[in-house]
Amino acid sequence: MPAGQPEPLSMVSCVYIETGVCHHQRTRDISKRMKNTPVVEIGHYGEVFNPRAQNFRLQKLNSALIIAGKQNRRVLPVPVGYGLGGRHNYYFSHMLNCMYDCRYCFLQGMYSSAHQVIFVNYEDFAADISNIAAHHGTDPVWFFSGYDCDSLAYEPVTHFAQFFVPIFAQIDNAWLELRTKSTQVRQLLRLKPCERVITAFSFTDQHSHNKLEKGVPSIGKRITAMQSLIDSGWPVGLRFDPIIYHDNYRQEFAHLLETIFATIDAEKLHSVSLGAFRLPKSHFKQISKLYPDEPLFSQNLVLSKGIVSYPLDQEQELIDYCHQQLLQFISPEIYHPCISTF
Repeated sequence: MPAGQPEPLSMVSCVYIETGVCHHQRTRDISKRMKNTPVVEIGHYGEVFNPRAQNFRLQKLNSALIIAGKQNRRVLPVPVGYGLGGRHNYYFSHMLNCMYDCRYCFLQGMYSSAHQVIFVNYEDFAADISNIAAHHGTDPVWFFSGYDCDSLAYEPVTHFAQFFVPIFAQIDNAWLELRTKSTQVRQLLRLKPCERVITAFSFTDQHSHNKLEKGVPSIGKRITAMQSLIDSGWPVGLRFDPIIYHDNYRQEFAHLLETIFATIDAEKLHSVSLGAFRLPKSHFKQISKLYPDEPLFSQNLVLSKGIVSYPLDQEQELIDYCHQQLLQFISPEIYHPCISTF
């Protein structure tokens, strides 16, 4: 699939719309793209999204779309260890949940619902971002948009990047990371590049991709999307997080790097991060109940400080090897290891 061409969007069983945003122009635009889909008006998105007696696994097979407005807590400090080394780091989510189905994704343990929520009041998010950036004076402030969703996967429907890139271009001390497994870069390619908007592409090795990343575009297609952005003057990053341990991870990770850097010029990368598979205890408990037969969750995992991950010596071996392989291609100055915390 050529870079910038639309991926097939997941079918939704129903569209729920909050009464308060029924007449919002963005709601109307999104609804037009969901032709012949039943529409139900609701008072608050939590009526559908928050009830505990739901089955994430079953809903993932036939999920609904919820269109809502985010009324508070729109922009929040990032969890400890999340970021690229900046002093001031925040995240915001124009969506909850993801169209892809990655078995290791912590969202399956965080939310009881697999329905996807789109918050359409972008202007309120933008006002909060502007105020936070102003609060920090001239200090650089990082904003991460891919924590609760994929930043770009739904771009043809949401026009999220199309709205927010010009906003960030006007705030001199604000940086935006768009984290994605998508190839949805067409809207970005139509915009003037902004040096403070980083599109960060997530990768696992081919074995893990085949086994654990349902619906995610191929490694080759993502590399093509990356290169199209680089050719157009956009900064891009690489995110190898999580690294999954398996018997052949050394050869697979080395091959992944060879595949990427056969096309991508490492000197044109903004940043690279790497982290091992890890989940908060509560999330791991919930996900392993959903998928009791998943080999990923029956590995030799340990609990330490509330985080489930590989035993320390095994994780260190994994990270050390991948770190050494990475530094054969990239400069240490752009490398940002992730610590095992949420």
